[in-house]
Amino acid sequence: MNPIDYEILAAQIRILAIKGIHQVGVGHVGGSMSIADLMAVLYGSVMNVRTEDPNWSDRDWLVVSKGHSGPAVYAALAKKGFFDENLIFTLNKPKTSLPSHCDRNTTPGIDMTTGSLGQGMSTAIGVAWANRYNGHPGFTYLVIGDGEAQEGQIWEGAMFAAQHKLSNLIAFIDLNQKQLDGYTDDICSLGDVARKFEEFGWYTIECDGHDHMAIIDAIALAKKNGQKPSMVILKTVKGQGCTFAENVLYNHHMPVSDEDCQSAIARLEKEIEDRSAIKAKGGKSDV
Repeated sequence: MNPIDYEILAAQIRILAIKGIHQVGVGHVGGSMSIADLMAVLYGSVMNVRTEDPNWSDRDWLVVSKGHSGPAVYAALAKKGFFDENLIFTLNKPKTSLPSHCDRNTTPGIDMTTGSLGQGMSTAIGVAWANRYNGHPGFTYLVIGDGEAQEGQIWEGAMFAAQHKLSNLIAFIDLNQKQLDGYTDDICSLGDVARKFEEFGWYTIECDGHDHMAIIDAIALAKKNGQKPSMVILKTVKGQGCTFAENVLYNHHMPVSDEDCQSAIARLEKEIEDRSAIKAKGGKSDV
């Protein structure tokens, strides 16, 4: 089995997500791009899942509380083999199995319906607690947004998870410093996120959310931390890797023109080509 090249996989996830949003004409570009590297790591090697049996009881679960980032999740699921990649072209269309926000009742591989911000924290905690109670060995992975962390439900959940020592819960906060209306610091600053979660009784780790090996190392540390839930603070860039969204303030939900789509995909395909050339010459893969 060939080792995973996370750089290539992340670029492929971004391409597929952009194609899906483009065919709609508008969508959640920024937050989908900022978690693409995390999705590459989780579905590339970390998560224990079975594509032929999405509801396998001993699987690892993923709850993406910021459910508007569904395009990146769908792209990762397609690359993993849960469904045909061409399904991305039905994104958000009538009777699609890929709705705007994640829905466990319609999409193979989606473990929890999400999108009402804050609630994914509670449902992920419920999954982690129930799986431990029932003796299932899998981890529950949770992704929340930094704007979403302004919700009180996040902190109620943080107290509960620490109280019940849910060490099988590993959460990530996508700290891209932006939300719908601008910068999080201007709207409602989170302050020192790591210290806050530590005070709530969590084990915390900070890392570059676009460095695949740093993410992998953070997850490994989280699994060894003992009797606490873990929060990995991912320092990310909203719109990362997408030419028309990287340096734009209001890139939460934005239009995607033909030109935008073509330029973004062209650069990502060039990155894949360059990366593949390096590997062909005997360069090290990103493992």
